[in-house]
Amino acid sequence: MSKTRVAVNGYGVIGKRVADAVRLQPDMELVGVADVATDWRIMAARGKAPIFGATDDAARAMRAAGLDIAGTLEDLISAVDIVVDTTPKRVAAGNIQRYRDAGVKFVLQGGESHETTGHSFVAQANYESALGRESTRVVSCNTTSIVRVLGALHDAGLLSSARGVLIRRATDPWESHLGGIMNTVVPEARIPSHQGPDAQTVMPELDLVTIAAKGAHTETHNHYWTLRMTKQVTRDEVLDAFRAAPRVAFIRMSDGLVALNSTIELMRDLGRPRGDMWEVAIWEDLVTVQDDEVYLTYQVHNESIVVPETIDAIRALTGSAPDAASSMRMTDATLGMTGDFLTPSPGQPK
Repeated sequence: MSKTRVAVNGYGVIGKRVADAVRLQPDMELVGVADVATDWRIMAARGKAPIFGATDDAARAMRAAGLDIAGTLEDLISAVDIVVDTTPKRVAAGNIQRYRDAGVKFVLQGGESHETTGHSFVAQANYESALGRESTRVVSCNTTSIVRVLGALHDAGLLSSARGVLIRRATDPWESHLGGIMNTVVPEARIPSHQGPDAQTVMPELDLVTIAAKGAHTETHNHYWTLRMTKQVTRDEVLDAFRAAPRVAFIRMSDGLVALNSTIELMRDLGRPRGDMWEVAIWEDLVTVQDDEVYLTYQVHNESIVVPETIDAIRALTGSAPDAASSMRMTDATLGMTGDFLTPSPGQPK
Protein backbone atom coordinates (compact mmCIF):
# COMPACT_ATOMS: atom_id res chain seq x y z
CA MET A 1 0.00 0.00 0.00
CA SER A 2 1.39 3.42 -0.94
CA LYS A 3 1.74 5.94 1.84
CA THR A 4 0.02 9.33 1.91
CA ARG A 5 2.65 11.99 1.29
CA VAL A 6 2.21 14.83 3.81
CA ALA A 7 3.62 18.34 4.09
CA VAL A 8 3.36 20.48 7.22
CA ASN A 9 3.41 24.24 6.62
CA GLY A 10 4.19 26.03 9.87
CA TYR A 11 6.53 24.44 12.40
CA GLY A 12 5.21 26.06 15.56
CA VAL A 13 3.34 24.76 18.60
CA ILE A 14 0.89 22.63 16.59
CA GLY A 15 2.95 22.05 13.46
CA LYS A 16 5.91 20.40 15.16
CA ARG A 17 3.54 18.07 17.03
CA VAL A 18 1.63 17.19 13.85
CA ALA A 19 4.91 16.52 12.04
CA ASP A 20 6.04 14.13 14.77
CA ALA A 21 2.65 12.39 14.74
CA VAL A 22 2.75 11.97 10.95
CA ARG A 23 6.15 10.30 11.28
CA LEU A 24 4.58 7.69 13.59
CA GLN A 25 1.81 6.70 11.18
CA PRO A 26 2.39 3.49 9.19
CA ASP A 27 0.35 4.81 6.26
CA MET A 28 1.91 8.29 6.00
CA GLU A 29 5.21 9.81 4.91
CA LEU A 30 6.34 13.23 6.14
CA VAL A 31 7.86 14.74 2.99
CA GLY A 32 8.89 18.01 4.61
CA VAL A 33 8.09 20.99 6.82
CA ALA A 34 7.97 24.65 5.82
CA ASP A 35 8.31 27.81 7.87
CA VAL A 36 9.52 31.41 7.81
CA ALA A 37 11.54 31.24 11.06
CA THR A 38 15.33 31.02 11.09
CA ASP A 39 15.89 30.48 14.82
CA TRP A 40 15.82 27.54 17.27
CA ARG A 41 12.23 26.66 16.40
CA ILE A 42 12.99 25.49 12.86
CA MET A 43 16.54 24.42 13.73
CA ALA A 44 14.97 21.75 15.95
CA ALA A 45 13.47 20.15 12.83
CA ARG A 46 16.88 19.24 11.45
CA GLY A 47 17.23 15.48 11.19
CA LYS A 48 13.48 14.95 11.46
CA ALA A 49 12.34 16.12 8.02
CA PRO A 50 13.55 18.15 5.04
CA ILE A 51 13.09 21.89 5.67
CA PHE A 52 11.57 24.30 3.15
CA GLY A 53 11.17 28.06 3.11
CA ALA A 54 7.51 29.06 3.17
CA THR A 55 8.31 32.08 0.98
CA ASP A 56 11.19 33.04 -1.29
CA ASP A 57 12.33 35.62 1.26
CA ALA A 58 12.19 33.03 4.04
CA ALA A 59 14.23 30.59 1.96
CA ARG A 60 16.96 33.20 1.45
CA ALA A 61 16.97 34.08 5.14
CA MET A 62 17.18 30.41 6.11
CA ARG A 63 20.15 29.84 3.87
CA ALA A 64 21.83 32.97 5.25
CA ALA A 65 21.29 31.58 8.75
CA GLY A 66 23.13 28.41 7.78
CA LEU A 67 20.11 26.15 7.41
CA ASP A 68 20.34 23.47 4.75
CA ILE A 69 16.95 23.80 3.09
CA ALA A 70 15.44 21.67 0.36
CA GLY A 71 13.58 24.42 -1.47
CA THR A 72 10.47 26.56 -1.19
CA LEU A 73 6.89 25.76 -0.24
CA GLU A 74 6.02 25.39 -3.91
CA ASP A 75 8.69 22.70 -4.25
CA LEU A 76 7.30 20.92 -1.21
CA ILE A 77 3.64 20.95 -2.17
CA SER A 78 4.46 19.75 -5.68
CA ALA A 79 5.67 16.50 -4.09
CA VAL A 80 2.80 15.71 -1.70
CA ASP A 81 -0.81 14.56 -1.61
CA ILE A 82 -1.92 16.81 1.23
CA VAL A 83 -0.75 19.83 3.23
CA VAL A 84 -1.45 20.45 6.89
CA ASP A 85 -1.34 24.22 7.36
CA THR A 86 -0.58 25.21 10.95
CA THR A 87 0.50 28.77 10.23
CA PRO A 88 -0.87 31.67 12.32
CA LYS A 89 -4.44 32.89 12.07
CA ARG A 90 -5.35 34.34 8.66
CA VAL A 91 -2.01 33.32 7.15
CA ALA A 92 -3.44 29.89 6.33
CA ALA A 93 -6.44 31.39 4.55
CA GLY A 94 -4.02 33.28 2.32
CA ASN A 95 -2.29 30.03 1.38
CA ILE A 96 -5.41 28.27 0.10
CA GLN A 97 -5.01 29.36 -3.51
CA ARG A 98 -1.42 28.08 -3.53
CA TYR A 99 -2.67 24.64 -2.52
CA ARG A 100 -5.48 24.68 -5.07
CA ASP A 101 -3.12 25.75 -7.83
CA ALA A 102 -0.93 22.75 -6.94
CA GLY A 103 -3.94 20.42 -6.88
CA VAL A 104 -3.31 19.18 -3.33
CA LYS A 105 -5.75 18.63 -0.50
CA PHE A 106 -5.29 20.69 2.67
CA VAL A 107 -6.16 20.73 6.36
CA LEU A 108 -6.47 24.05 8.19
CA GLN A 109 -6.64 24.68 11.93
CA GLY A 110 -9.21 26.33 14.17
CA GLY A 111 -7.79 29.83 13.91
CA GLU A 112 -9.43 30.07 10.48
CA SER A 113 -13.15 30.48 10.02
CA HIS A 114 -15.53 27.68 9.06
CA GLU A 115 -16.15 29.44 5.75
CA THR A 116 -12.54 28.96 4.56
CA THR A 117 -13.19 25.27 3.90
CA GLY A 118 -16.95 24.90 4.34
CA HIS A 119 -16.30 21.94 6.65
CA SER A 120 -15.19 21.73 10.29
CA PHE A 121 -13.85 18.50 11.70
CA VAL A 122 -13.82 16.39 14.85
CA ALA A 123 -13.17 12.76 14.06
CA GLN A 124 -15.73 11.10 16.34
CA ALA A 125 -18.51 13.42 15.20
CA ASN A 126 -18.27 13.87 11.44
CA TYR A 127 -15.38 11.92 9.93
CA GLU A 128 -17.56 10.41 7.20
CA SER A 129 -18.71 13.80 5.89
CA ALA A 130 -15.06 14.74 5.26
CA LEU A 131 -14.28 11.66 3.15
CA GLY A 132 -12.79 12.65 -0.19
CA ARG A 133 -13.22 16.41 0.31
CA GLU A 134 -10.63 18.86 -0.94
CA SER A 135 -10.20 20.39 2.52
CA THR A 136 -11.39 20.63 6.08
CA ARG A 137 -10.70 22.69 9.18
CA VAL A 138 -9.80 20.98 12.44
CA VAL A 139 -11.58 23.09 15.04
CA SER A 140 -9.81 24.75 17.96
CA CYS A 141 -8.64 23.03 21.12
CA ASN A 142 -11.60 24.18 23.20
CA THR A 143 -14.12 23.39 20.48
CA THR A 144 -12.60 19.92 20.04
CA SER A 145 -13.05 19.26 23.75
CA ILE A 146 -16.65 20.45 23.68
CA VAL A 147 -17.56 18.17 20.80
CA ARG A 148 -15.86 15.19 22.44
CA VAL A 149 -17.49 15.65 25.86
CA LEU A 150 -20.94 16.84 24.85
CA GLY A 151 -20.91 14.48 21.87
CA ALA A 152 -20.39 11.53 24.22
CA LEU A 153 -23.54 12.40 26.16
CA HIS A 154 -25.47 13.24 22.98
CA ASP A 155 -24.56 9.92 21.40
CA ALA A 156 -25.77 8.15 24.54
CA GLY A 157 -29.13 9.91 24.21
CA LEU A 158 -28.62 11.78 27.48
CA LEU A 159 -27.91 15.42 26.59
CA SER A 160 -30.65 18.02 26.29
CA SER A 161 -28.73 21.30 26.72
CA ALA A 162 -25.39 22.57 27.97
CA ARG A 163 -24.11 25.80 29.50
CA GLY A 164 -20.37 26.17 29.97
CA VAL A 165 -17.77 28.58 31.37
CA LEU A 166 -14.21 28.43 29.98
CA ILE A 167 -11.12 29.78 31.71
CA ARG A 168 -8.52 30.03 28.96
CA ARG A 169 -4.75 30.22 29.33
CA ALA A 170 -3.32 33.65 28.59
CA THR A 171 -0.72 32.50 26.06
CA ASP A 172 1.32 29.45 25.13
CA PRO A 173 4.06 28.59 27.67
CA TRP A 174 6.92 29.23 25.25
CA GLU A 175 5.69 32.81 24.67
CA SER A 176 5.38 33.74 28.36
CA HIS A 177 8.36 36.08 28.12
CA LEU A 178 6.61 38.19 25.49
CA GLY A 179 4.12 39.62 27.97
CA GLY A 180 0.51 38.85 28.69
CA ILE A 181 -2.11 38.88 31.40
CA MET A 182 -0.82 39.39 34.93
CA ASN A 183 -2.87 39.56 38.13
CA THR A 184 -6.21 39.76 36.37
CA VAL A 185 -8.88 37.84 34.42
CA VAL A 186 -10.16 39.17 31.08
CA PRO A 187 -13.71 38.16 30.07
CA GLU A 188 -14.34 37.50 26.40
CA ALA A 189 -16.22 40.50 25.04
CA ARG A 190 -19.41 38.68 24.04
CA ILE A 191 -21.80 35.99 25.20
CA PRO A 192 -21.95 33.39 23.80
CA SER A 193 -18.21 33.16 23.35
CA HIS A 194 -17.09 31.87 19.97
CA GLN A 195 -16.52 28.27 21.11
CA GLY A 196 -20.22 27.38 21.33
CA PRO A 197 -21.17 28.46 17.81
CA ASP A 198 -17.95 26.88 16.57
CA ALA A 199 -18.94 23.51 18.08
CA GLN A 200 -22.24 23.81 16.25
CA THR A 201 -20.39 23.90 12.92
CA VAL A 202 -19.52 20.26 13.72
CA MET A 203 -22.68 19.22 15.61
CA PRO A 204 -25.47 21.66 14.69
CA GLU A 205 -27.93 19.81 16.92
CA LEU A 206 -26.16 20.80 20.13
CA ASP A 207 -28.05 23.23 22.39
CA LEU A 208 -25.22 25.04 24.15
CA VAL A 209 -24.01 28.43 25.32
CA THR A 210 -20.41 29.22 26.28
CA ILE A 211 -18.95 32.05 28.36
CA ALA A 212 -15.18 32.52 28.36
CA ALA A 213 -12.38 34.45 30.02
CA LYS A 214 -8.59 34.51 29.85
CA GLY A 215 -6.71 33.83 33.07
CA ALA A 216 -3.17 34.71 34.15
CA HIS A 217 -1.66 31.29 33.49
CA THR A 218 -0.05 29.64 30.46
CA GLU A 219 -0.71 25.91 30.81
CA THR A 220 -4.02 24.50 29.52
CA HIS A 221 -7.65 25.55 29.56
CA ASN A 222 -10.29 24.71 32.19
CA HIS A 223 -14.02 24.14 31.51
CA TYR A 224 -17.01 24.16 33.87
CA TRP A 225 -20.31 22.79 32.61
CA THR A 226 -23.92 22.66 33.75
CA LEU A 227 -25.73 20.07 31.64
CA ARG A 228 -29.45 19.37 31.35
CA MET A 229 -30.19 15.73 30.62
CA THR A 230 -33.07 14.26 28.66
CA LYS A 231 -34.20 12.41 31.81
CA GLN A 232 -33.19 11.82 35.38
CA VAL A 233 -29.87 9.98 35.26
CA THR A 234 -27.51 8.24 37.60
CA ARG A 235 -23.90 9.17 37.99
CA ASP A 236 -22.90 5.76 36.64
CA GLU A 237 -24.85 6.41 33.43
CA VAL A 238 -22.94 9.62 32.88
CA LEU A 239 -19.55 8.07 33.64
CA ASP A 240 -20.30 5.10 31.39
CA ALA A 241 -21.06 7.47 28.51
CA PHE A 242 -17.66 9.09 28.96
CA ARG A 243 -15.90 5.73 29.28
CA ALA A 244 -17.42 4.70 25.95
CA ALA A 245 -16.21 7.87 24.23
CA PRO A 246 -12.87 8.14 22.43
CA ARG A 247 -10.17 10.50 23.64
CA VAL A 248 -11.79 11.25 26.99
CA ALA A 249 -9.94 10.18 30.15
CA PHE A 250 -10.52 10.59 33.88
CA ILE A 251 -8.35 12.31 36.43
CA ARG A 252 -9.13 12.36 40.15
CA MET A 253 -8.49 14.82 42.95
CA SER A 254 -8.26 11.81 45.22
CA ASP A 255 -5.07 10.87 43.33
CA GLY A 256 -3.59 14.27 44.07
CA LEU A 257 -4.41 15.77 40.66
CA VAL A 258 -5.88 18.92 42.17
CA ALA A 259 -4.80 21.58 39.66
CA LEU A 260 -3.94 22.14 36.02
CA ASN A 261 -0.19 21.99 36.56
CA SER A 262 -0.36 18.64 38.38
CA THR A 263 -1.98 16.98 35.36
CA ILE A 264 0.75 18.24 33.03
CA GLU A 265 3.38 16.95 35.45
CA LEU A 266 1.63 13.56 35.32
CA MET A 267 1.88 13.57 31.51
CA ARG A 268 5.63 14.15 31.82
CA ASP A 269 5.93 11.33 34.34
CA LEU A 270 4.03 9.03 31.97
CA GLY A 271 6.62 9.76 29.29
CA ARG A 272 4.36 11.78 27.03
CA PRO A 273 6.37 13.74 24.44
CA ARG A 274 6.57 17.39 25.52
CA GLY A 275 4.16 16.53 28.36
CA ASP A 276 1.32 16.38 25.83
CA MET A 277 -2.21 15.34 26.73
CA TRP A 278 -4.23 14.45 23.63
CA GLU A 279 -7.31 13.48 25.66
CA VAL A 280 -9.85 15.63 27.48
CA ALA A 281 -9.19 15.10 31.21
CA ILE A 282 -12.45 15.04 33.20
CA TRP A 283 -12.27 15.19 36.99
CA GLU A 284 -14.16 11.97 37.72
CA ASP A 285 -14.69 12.67 41.42
CA LEU A 286 -16.27 16.07 40.63
CA VAL A 287 -18.93 14.74 38.25
CA THR A 288 -22.12 15.54 40.16
CA VAL A 289 -25.70 14.55 39.34
CA GLN A 290 -28.86 16.18 40.69
CA ASP A 291 -32.04 14.81 39.13
CA ASP A 292 -31.74 15.73 35.44
CA GLU A 293 -28.74 18.04 35.81
CA VAL A 294 -25.05 17.16 35.64
CA TYR A 295 -22.14 19.35 36.75
CA LEU A 296 -18.54 18.72 35.74
CA THR A 297 -15.16 20.28 35.07
CA TYR A 298 -12.35 19.24 32.77
CA GLN A 299 -8.93 20.24 31.45
CA VAL A 300 -7.82 20.86 27.85
CA HIS A 301 -4.18 20.77 26.75
CA ASN A 302 -4.34 23.43 24.07
CA GLU A 303 -0.94 22.56 22.59
CA SER A 304 -1.78 18.97 21.67
CA ILE A 305 -5.47 18.02 21.74
CA VAL A 306 -6.00 18.74 18.03
CA VAL A 307 -3.04 16.61 16.91
CA PRO A 308 -4.91 13.27 16.69
CA GLU A 309 -7.84 15.02 15.01
CA THR A 310 -5.46 16.41 12.39
CA ILE A 311 -4.06 12.95 11.66
CA ASP A 312 -7.60 11.61 11.23
CA ALA A 313 -8.47 14.55 8.98
CA ILE A 314 -5.60 13.56 6.67
CA ARG A 315 -7.06 10.07 6.35
CA ALA A 316 -10.58 11.37 5.80
CA LEU A 317 -9.63 13.75 2.98
CA THR A 318 -7.44 11.19 1.24
CA GLY A 319 -9.85 8.31 1.87
CA SER A 320 -7.06 6.15 3.29
CA ALA A 321 -9.29 4.95 6.15
CA PRO A 322 -12.97 4.29 5.42
CA ASP A 323 -14.43 5.34 8.76
CA ALA A 324 -13.66 7.18 11.98
CA ALA A 325 -13.23 4.08 14.10
CA SER A 326 -10.50 2.54 11.95
CA SER A 327 -8.59 5.81 11.63
CA MET A 328 -8.86 6.67 15.31
CA ARG A 329 -7.68 3.23 16.38
CA MET A 330 -4.55 3.63 14.29
CA THR A 331 -3.91 7.20 15.45
CA ASP A 332 -4.46 6.47 19.12
CA ALA A 333 -2.29 3.35 19.07
CA THR A 334 0.65 5.12 17.44
CA LEU A 335 0.45 8.04 19.87
CA GLY A 336 0.12 5.74 22.87
CA MET A 337 -3.34 6.62 24.17
CA THR A 338 -4.49 3.77 26.40
CA GLY A 339 -7.51 5.12 28.27
CA ASP A 340 -7.57 6.17 31.93
CA PHE A 341 -4.15 7.63 32.78
CA LEU A 342 -3.65 5.88 36.13
CA THR A 343 -5.62 2.68 35.57
CA PRO A 344 -3.48 0.05 33.79
CA SER A 345 -4.75 -1.33 30.51
CA PRO A 346 -5.16 -5.12 30.19
CA GLY A 347 -1.73 -6.77 30.26
CA GLN A 348 -0.02 -3.85 31.97
CA PRO A 349 1.44 -4.36 35.46
CA LYS A 350 -0.69 -2.97 38.26
